[in-house]
Amino acid sequence: MEIAVVGTSEFTLGFQLAGISHVHNASSDEEVSGILRGLLNEKEVGIVVVDSEILARMPERLRMRLSDSISPTVLGIGTEEDTSLRENIRKAIGVDLWK
Repeated sequence: MEIAVVGTSEFTLGFQLAGISHVHNASSDEEVSGILRGLLNEKEVGIVVVDSEILARMPERLRMRLSDSISPTVLGIGTEEDTSLRENIRKAIGVDLWK
């Protein structure tokens, strides 16, 4: 399974330096929306990492679909503390690692 990263070139640069090659740089919210919809249907992608600020700007229906997705698991990562990462990990593996 692959890890895919979606965001601005500044956001994805660190992931590229870490060796992740499935990177999508998007310049508009519409482009991000299309990329995320496409990634939900790719069988080889197990985790999708998205800038949490971009994720918050997505349409409500798409955010719900991303939140409910187990494969791939969608993780919003940003500078603010976010408990959704804990919930997504619990949903993906069935165990709360913080307990």
